[in-house]
Amino acid sequence: MNEYKKPLPIPNEDTKPFWDSLREHKLRMQRCSQCGRFRFPPCVICPYCVSPYSEWIEVRGKGKVYSFTVVHHAYTPAFEDALPYVVAVVELEEGVRLVTNIVGCKPEEVKIGMDVEATFEDVTTEFSLHRFQPMTS
Repeated sequence: MNEYKKPLPIPNEDTKPFWDSLREHKLRMQRCSQCGRFRFPPCVICPYCVSPYSEWIEVRGKGKVYSFTVVHHAYTPAFEDALPYVVAVVELEEGVRLVTNIVGCKPEEVKIGMDVEATFEDVTTEFSLHRFQPMTS
């Protein structure tokens, strides 16, 4: 595995289960044990019902492109080899939105409302990152 030069997350007590799930090539989201709503980013208190109780649930990893931009300029040298790349907000079937990259297609093929599914990139021995690609089926 080549040396990964881009920034990596710094997990904390709240986010560690999310990053651990990615390493297993699974996408888990925090769900309130009281009201049943999913939330992202993870937090201690449910923003909908103020319950302190939650659980981590594996989600299907399917959703739609909610918003996106194509990046043409590297703001740091670590991203120069990736240009151009797509940064998107994907809305999962479960209702949460997360920031990600769209891979597996040309940037000009990405569209709002496009069906996408999660894929995983092992970037170091400690970290796998989520990406989304066009739905294959």
